[in-house]
Amino acid sequence: MDLIFHDRREAGRILASHLRNYTGREDVIVLGLARGGVPVAFEVARQIGVPLDVFVVRKLGVPGHEELAMGAIASGGVRVLNPSVMRCLNEPERALAASTLEQTRELTRREADYREGRSPLALRGQTAILVDDGLATGASMRAAIAALRQQGVARIVVAVPVAAPEICEEFEDEVDEFICASKPSYFHSVGEFYKDFSQTTDEEVRELLARAEADLKGK
Repeated sequence: MDLIFHDRREAGRILASHLRNYTGREDVIVLGLARGGVPVAFEVARQIGVPLDVFVVRKLGVPGHEELAMGAIASGGVRVLNPSVMRCLNEPERALAASTLEQTRELTRREADYREGRSPLALRGQTAILVDDGLATGASMRAAIAALRQQGVARIVVAVPVAAPEICEEFEDEVDEFICASKPSYFHSVGEFYKDFSQTTDEEVRELLARAEADLKGK
């Protein structure tokens, strides 16, 4: 039976049960993909007792059909494209340039806003557990993976509550470890596996990052 999560926080608690071998390790950082991945990542980080940070990735949507991703960008100037979508566009280079400019501005704004003056956690030599609320095309996650490799992490673990089986197979070959709590045979969208899939707000991201930092300092 396919898992249906109440909300992202519950999904994070369930996902954390698959990550117990990382509990309390000093070389581990959990990174939540903004925005929807952060509530999931918050619960993962809290359950296994490691630091949490946000990782900003922006989808490059097709003009007029923004949910359809041409690719994605991530911190560090990394851009990953979806060739199958690009081939279907009439003017792919123009659409890509416009979307990249717009989303780069938004990525920069969000990074500054979410951390509220806190510096990003040092990633070089660390094990990074990349968390999102689910994987559909995987474009955003691939951009995050490429960016992390540029930052010299020792090991990349991708952990999600739900993903399409074919996407799971692809990612198992792309990272050091891939963990997925549910792999439904019929998959249309991530949101159909959540009772509450309301949009995560910027304020919620800021609050969860601050709470995670305070929790670790209080230990």
